[in-house]
Amino acid sequence: MDRSLTITTAEVEQVGTIVEWAAAEGWNPGLSDAAVFHAADPGGFLIGSVGEEPVSAVSLVQYGPRFAFLGLYLVRPEWRGRGHGLAVWQAAVERAGTRTIGLDGVVEHQADYRRSGFVLARRNVRFGGVGGADAPDGLLPLGAVNRSQVVDFDAGVFPVRRQRFLRAWLTMPGAYGVAAVADGELSGYGVARPCLSGVKVGPLFADDETTAEAIFRGLSSWAGNQPIFLDVPEPNAAATRLAERHGLTPVFETARMYAGSAPSEPVHRIYGVTTFELG
Repeated sequence: MDRSLTITTAEVEQVGTIVEWAAAEGWNPGLSDAAVFHAADPGGFLIGSVGEEPVSAVSLVQYGPRFAFLGLYLVRPEWRGRGHGLAVWQAAVERAGTRTIGLDGVVEHQADYRRSGFVLARRNVRFGGVGGADAPDGLLPLGAVNRSQVVDFDAGVFPVRRQRFLRAWLTMPGAYGVAAVADGELSGYGVARPCLSGVKVGPLFADDETTAEAIFRGLSSWAGNQPIFLDVPEPNAAATRLAERHGLTPVFETARMYAGSAPSEPVHRIYGVTTFELG
């Protein structure tokens, strides 16, 4: 019989362990994800241990008083089927309080999430291919744009303002970001981060398809002849067209689901989801 499970808040080193578990599952995390994820909400990562051995984990990142995002829900294979995943899940949901909770879950577990009160909002499709597009003229390095402009623009697309997360995400080691500016106003921005395999683009937020195309080309050019991945909200047909124009094909998908009042998202401005783990 298993000893009882102890659930604690994960320190940044333990978040690194959780990210390693995600890598073992084939999730292809970013090379700097552990530190950046932890910075978004240092109390938001829970790890379940039997004795001294960590066996399960989940994240519940709070983005203010109204919204939280659940991810990194993992149980080590040899410990599955013993309730250790359900225990950390319940602790995370309790931590959310009255907040709406979002998640990007694997499609085959939709029914499980539904039983926990989550409702399907859309599919997200991961497209993968090879970078190396020609960079367009006119883009600015993201670091040349006033940070408050980026935070304000992001808040018009993401369900809530996420200044703390962006402070870490936009300065993560090895990443590259570009912005499009028209008449002094930001019209889109994107970030590409190095992962175990290639690079992931996210977020890619833009006011229109032409702007999104330019931003993607800028990031693809930086990626060079590496694998490149873009997580597209299925309802945004323009984002799917962009991916297909660049030879990207579907390799994975998730179910975006919400428990509580689903936020009103301008999906037509989301050409690339930031991250399936944190929203």
